[in-house]
Amino acid sequence: MLRADGMGLANCSSISNPIRKSSMKSVLCTALLLALAGQAAAAEFPSQPIRFVIPFSAGGPTDTAGRLIAEPLRRQLGQPIVIENRPGASGVPGTEAAVNSPNDGYTLVVGGIAPIVLVPAVKKLRYDVDKDLVPLGLIWRSPQVFAVRASLDVKTIADFVAYAKANAGKVTIGSAGIGTVTHLANELFKDEAGITFTHVPYRSTSNSITDLIGGQIDAIFGDVAILAPQVKAGAIKALAITSDKRSPLLPELPTMGEAGLPNVKTEVWFGLLAPARTPAPILDQLKRAVAAAQEDPDYRASLLKYGTVLNSVGSEQFADFIHAESRRWTPILQKAGVKFE
Repeated sequence: MLRADGMGLANCSSISNPIRKSSMKSVLCTALLLALAGQAAAAEFPSQPIRFVIPFSAGGPTDTAGRLIAEPLRRQLGQPIVIENRPGASGVPGTEAAVNSPNDGYTLVVGGIAPIVLVPAVKKLRYDVDKDLVPLGLIWRSPQVFAVRASLDVKTIADFVAYAKANAGKVTIGSAGIGTVTHLANELFKDEAGITFTHVPYRSTSNSITDLIGGQIDAIFGDVAILAPQVKAGAIKALAITSDKRSPLLPELPTMGEAGLPNVKTEVWFGLLAPARTPAPILDQLKRAVAAAQEDPDYRASLLKYGTVLNSVGSEQFADFIHAESRRWTPILQKAGVKFE
């Protein structure tokens, strides 16, 4: 067992002369020193605030998910969580910034389906999810709502499909950006309903909601937790939800299956990931802290308010989930011919 009590350094020093004759001993000595350094860093971790890089704008679902887990994680780690929103390009620049941050455990990224699964599936990036990031835990899963501007004279999905066919190519549907799950929901909807429309990508869901309320676009897909308050206020109209079951947030809203489009199933998910170069002892500490935060009663109660029910999903399960999502969405992306800037 390695011990950071000086014994390892003493042993390494005692073989300094033979090292000149044995490269193997040199490698072992270096590994020992690195391991001891990692253990020493872990013993002091965390000694300063943790930074959450959120690669989308404030107010959107990614931001909400990150801020919800921040408080229980703060209690576990004993340090403040500092939120840094870095929106743009389907979350890729913000994720890349986290990957390139110091490998000390003090920077984590709130990763979602776009920068973690969708964009890497069809475009070579400056980061490799499998090699450069370590999943710590899944923190959010929720369905999407299809909503239209309040002034649009439709009440059901069937009404909207008829309207879109009567106004082929003139209908506008927004998304949170090229390659986001909202964009893929648009593609699924288009194929299943047999309609055409103009896709209007935004920098975030919150930006698209603003224009939907203002009547600048006709419709959007958006996270149920984010759209529900606007629906209840009458600012927009919801037509269906993309889950198998109705949401407790909007119990009167039919599912896409009930509306006749059972294959239009999408969900928004987010998880915490760390740069893969982070020392293993610190990664282990972060994994334990995230797992404990997931069990926090206040956190679970908060998720329910947002229509999200999440079983604890640790590091290994989250990694398997990412791979399964990649297998599901890659052929859909390729069929749709989605291109990323």
